[in-house]
Amino acid sequence: MEHPGKAFFTGLFRHTLDDKGRVTIPSAWRAAHEDGDVFLATPHPDGYVAVLPPSEVEKLHAKIAQMALSDGAGQDFASRFFAQTQSFSFDKQGRVGLTADLLEHAGIAKDAVLVGSLTKFNLYSPSRWQKVEARTSGENFGDIMRRLGI
Repeated sequence: MEHPGKAFFTGLFRHTLDDKGRVTIPSAWRAAHEDGDVFLATPHPDGYVAVLPPSEVEKLHAKIAQMALSDGAGQDFASRFFAQTQSFSFDKQGRVGLTADLLEHAGIAKDAVLVGSLTKFNLYSPSRWQKVEARTSGENFGDIMRRLGI
């Protein structure tokens, strides 16, 4: 089911970085976006790159905009968070080049696993994705669904 203007990031895709270190984003994930839409890629503490689409970027923007300038800890966090974050748009072929720091954080050398999580997507190295699959397989998967109320 297609929802114009509303992206659903579902599925798993295995892609190889090209000679310039770019990864191709699946066309299904690009379909609801306009040329020039801004995405954010940020290192996640669990060792992957989280990619926020424009709708999630807007939510983040609203939260940061409400933070008081006098909130020193909040300002420090925002500075640190956005210092590591890369904004990007796809090129005409749907590719994006991530910074060397982001790729290193995720352990991505040549191959990347792109995993949808409905409202955003994540980039993993194949070995790190295998660990996620192992943690969430079998009975663990059912337990997690029940805990989340799904």
